[in-house]
Amino acid sequence: MTASPPTVIIPADVPVESRRRYEENIRLVTRDTGRLVLFAGDQKVEHLNDDFFGTTKEGPIALDDADPEHLFRIADQGVVGCFASQLGLLARYGPDYRDVPYLVKLNSKSHLVGVKQADPRSRPWNTVQQAVALRDSGLKIAGIGLTVYPGSVYEGEQFSFAAEACFEAHHHGLIAVIWSYPRGAAVADERDPHLIAGCAGLAATLGADFVKVNYPKTSDGSPVAEAFRESVLAAGRTRVITAGGEGTNVRSFLQTLHDQINIAGASGSATGRNIHQKPLAEAIRMTQAISSITYGGYSVDDAVAVYEGQRDFSI
Repeated sequence: MTASPPTVIIPADVPVESRRRYEENIRLVTRDTGRLVLFAGDQKVEHLNDDFFGTTKEGPIALDDADPEHLFRIADQGVVGCFASQLGLLARYGPDYRDVPYLVKLNSKSHLVGVKQADPRSRPWNTVQQAVALRDSGLKIAGIGLTVYPGSVYEGEQFSFAAEACFEAHHHGLIAVIWSYPRGAAVADERDPHLIAGCAGLAATLGADFVKVNYPKTSDGSPVAEAFRESVLAAGRTRVITAGGEGTNVRSFLQTLHDQINIAGASGSATGRNIHQKPLAEAIRMTQAISSITYGGYSVDDAVAVYEGQRDFSI
């Protein structure tokens, strides 16, 4: 059963002249459902080439993935709400894929400096104004995204940048998505459900429309999806989406996504590796399967059938 089109609550920091554009962007990326399928391509920096060439525990990465344009082909031919990546990549390939809604990732860091060496510090690369300039060049820029690391000794500067970026994005009618990951020497357990809920609530105070968090793990064997409800409640009107994580079994991935949405009350997912590490045709079907659950309300069995090419899904 497809969710009925929700009323878009427009934050007070969206000026009158930008409200129509803001609402259009929300409806665009959520396909008028209130939920979001974010196709994540920011790993070109975050994980360098580890995610795009070689092998994973699930097997070889498709050779298609060695070419950055593979990401844009998937976003263009698949079913997603928006594609998130750094401005340089969007500027280079976006003109050939103008129908894709984009999210400009304003800050990034690689994984080379580990937490044991130094607390994470993701400095800004670009400004909201530069994202707006890319939109004015003719690309369908729907919003901006950025990462904060609560628990890092650098959290203060990251929170300040995030709050200002969310405010400015809204001023221009763009949506704002925050990646909120507890990380640093002060963090004992990055997957603690209570801590992740706190990080979801933090994103709400920064002004995010959506917050991307890692799916928690429970230490007492209790159902994770039920524990994850705390994050959805803590975020309030900021909608929670979950990171897809490393490559995993397709049915298992889709079952987890279904539980996150239908038990915990999450509003979608931000998936990268579980999509783009596959050959193009398979990656496209994976976006359709994810979207069939998120946008279409499909069961896990029906979504698997979409992935296997036995059932269609479009929107």
